[in-house]
Amino acid sequence: MNKMIQLGIKHIIDFLISFVVLIILLPVFIVIALLIKLSSKGPVFFTAERVGKNNKIFKAYKFRTMVDNAINMGMGIETAENDPRITGVGKILRTFSLDELPQLINVLKGQMSLIGPRPALVHQVDQYTEEEKKRLVMRPGLTGWAQVNGRNLISWKERIKLDVWYINNWSLWFDLKVLFMTPKVVLSKEGLYGEGGVVKDYE
Repeated sequence: MNKMIQLGIKHIIDFLISFVVLIILLPVFIVIALLIKLSSKGPVFFTAERVGKNNKIFKAYKFRTMVDNAINMGMGIETAENDPRITGVGKILRTFSLDELPQLINVLKGQMSLIGPRPALVHQVDQYTEEEKKRLVMRPGLTGWAQVNGRNLISWKERIKLDVWYINNWSLWFDLKVLFMTPKVVLSKEGLYGEGGVVKDYE
């Protein structure tokens, strides 16, 4: 099947699945929101600028898992497994990647996809080589090839290489493979934190 047709189908699938799942998970969203508000002061959602397809900047949504204004404390944008900024509820959300669920809104808005490279920070993209910029050809995803092949246990550069390889070899069947591999990775908590229990900004 022609890749342009497959990409069109991918976009339709993203929209339909994110729409249906958001409706189904609405009660879960409400419960999580209440737990976040009851456990610590601050907003329910954490929003941050990320780089999407064709270098377009967008605001990515996550459930807040740290104390308010945490980015200006401690390790800044880097995170450690025993980071004191992470709230009790936040630790549970992070363990099962539930904090990423609001990014379904980004998928619904067409800023992200269900499968693709994870959205990067602006200053990370500024360091990309021409080859690495291929990572921006497709919409970033909730999960991706690098996510199911080590996540934060592999280096920042290696994750980019895996994402570029994914884009160069992409097909709808490839997405299906990543989708089926994701639950095992999430439930096993594989690569949730990097070497030494730290998620580094970049190496």
